[in-house]
Amino acid sequence: MIGERITMWLTRRKLWITALFLLLSSLQPAAPESATPRFDDCAPQRCGRQVVSYPFWIIDHQPSYCGSPEFSLTCLNGTGDLFFTFFNIKVYVLQIFYSNSSVHFTLGDANDSCAFLLRINTSGVFPFSVSNSNKRIFFLYNCSGPESAIPRSYQNMSCPRFDTWVLFGGEYDPVRTRSPDPNCTVGLLSVMGDSNISAGSNYTALLRAGWMANYTARDCSKCAASGGRCGYDANNTTRRQGSICICPNGVHLGSCSSEYISAGKKNSHRILLAAGTAGSAGLLALTCAAVFLVRRFTKSQRNSTLSRNISSSLKDSEIQDHFQTHVFSYDELVEATDCFDSSRELGDGGFGIVYKGKLRDGRTVAVKRLYGKNYKKVEQFMNEVKILSLLRHQFLVSLYGSTSHRSRELVLVYEFVPNGTVADHLHGRRAAERVLTWPMRLRIAIETADALAYLHAVDRPIIHRDVKTSNILLDDGFRVKVADFGLSRLFPADATHVSTAPQGTPGYVDPEYYQCFQLTGKSDVYSFGVVLVELISSKPAIDLRRENSEVHLAHMAIAKIRNRELVDLVDPELWRASDETAKMRIAMVAELAFRCLQSGGDRRPAVREVLEGLVAIENAACDSGDKAEDAANWLRDDASLMHNVGMSKNQPEFD
Repeated sequence: MIGERITMWLTRRKLWITALFLLLSSLQPAAPESATPRFDDCAPQRCGRQVVSYPFWIIDHQPSYCGSPEFSLTCLNGTGDLFFTFFNIKVYVLQIFYSNSSVHFTLGDANDSCAFLLRINTSGVFPFSVSNSNKRIFFLYNCSGPESAIPRSYQNMSCPRFDTWVLFGGEYDPVRTRSPDPNCTVGLLSVMGDSNISAGSNYTALLRAGWMANYTARDCSKCAASGGRCGYDANNTTRRQGSICICPNGVHLGSCSSEYISAGKKNSHRILLAAGTAGSAGLLALTCAAVFLVRRFTKSQRNSTLSRNISSSLKDSEIQDHFQTHVFSYDELVEATDCFDSSRELGDGGFGIVYKGKLRDGRTVAVKRLYGKNYKKVEQFMNEVKILSLLRHQFLVSLYGSTSHRSRELVLVYEFVPNGTVADHLHGRRAAERVLTWPMRLRIAIETADALAYLHAVDRPIIHRDVKTSNILLDDGFRVKVADFGLSRLFPADATHVSTAPQGTPGYVDPEYYQCFQLTGKSDVYSFGVVLVELISSKPAIDLRRENSEVHLAHMAIAKIRNRELVDLVDPELWRASDETAKMRIAMVAELAFRCLQSGGDRRPAVREVLEGLVAIENAACDSGDKAEDAANWLRDDASLMHNVGMSKNQPEFD
């Protein structure tokens, strides 16, 4: 009875619940980062000569609640360099001008001219836009005519990322600037240049000077005026885009005088003192009993929701027992990789560098060494350990173990998958080998869909959230191993979606998820649709060298299919090497990809349906006649575009 009364009392007295949580937190050892945003954590930080404050925040030094993801920066302590990464290109912050909301950007390596030519500073990067204060220079590329047609005043720029030579032409004039050769494309970029920029100017110095960009951020004046610091609640982005005001006495909405959300640790003693002064001895006894109940409750919640309270810091024995995975010593992995020697690098992903290693027991492994060590990295590290320890599937990469989360570095150890990634073979370093035939590509699609269907069907469904060809590994027999679960999410039972800030890789992120902040299983389906298009086109998901309307492969694919231009989308060599039956199968996969890429999730098939469709297409490819027609009929419905890709009975085949 006493316990029931205490529970009812806690339900009716939300303020006291907050105070009790504060008392509990004050009794526990300090954690790397509190689950409750703390005022001191979001103080301005210095990086080199630059002071970083709202709206910017430093991911290596501050918790993720100190700012929204698009304003996160990395600080290299050794050099004082401040940067963010865009499409694997480091964009450095030379100076932030808070007075007029602008930033001076440059690239880490000014000799990498191509990075500029890929239009980083022309189209802008959300939430940044190119400032009108810049000068614009132009260059010529994709020239199909002879070099003799270009005046010698144009400078030849070293640009290995382009298939043709690139020429620097000087300052752009919208009236007078014309390409000297109609066979060339004119590109533009913004620079902080001298007053007189000609074709003979030092373009390397212009690139090194960088460019100015403006930024747009949520107004923080009310919060700052009330003595608070603006923050970001990734778990509640529907509330004014996740904005919160972190104050000395806790977290509020809008300003320190507005709606109260939760208290911070720093002010817990003041609150408890006031409660003790106003209360009686009997109330204090009741409070102590309630603390015990709340402590038991929070302990169970912490075990069930690791990502919400990563600061609980599981012990190594708990990692090994609870997650059923091995804990390696850091020294053992240093030995296995020859001190993380650069010659052993297998790849450089978004969260860390992967090395080939050999353990003392003779096993060859892939060792992922995560960048830095901060709250967010620990969260991703523990999330991947948790997810992979729960999974066993032939098309998912196996996790052998990890270092302790308290190790000097965070390191994950996987099975070694020797044949690289699908991206390597389609449009990367191994694309010239041309080993992926159409039957192999179709089999890769099926095995990847099989792995995703398994993830979506487990007791607590798992959304991968970063499905892309560089996360699909291939073994010796070119069988699939889906990898990289750092961004994956466990879904609550019977939930239709999870509200969370969009994460993933540009070009693969579900547009509905990006706009509505609602993650669903159909988000993985969209990303897989991009993978299907890559398999038939051999083109990367994002390529800034393409026309503006075709930079995103998904947009390009939808337009090509609608306009009966599938031949322009398919890899030419793949198309030429295919017979009529194979061409029909390619068109069927394109139709399936089109469905996966619909802007609304409710219009996309479930991943299990996608798998069934791919299997039907493969089975039809093994036979002819009626089975091929059955596969085509399986794809046709009221929304079908099979006639638009020339595969209906009344439409001609592709030329």
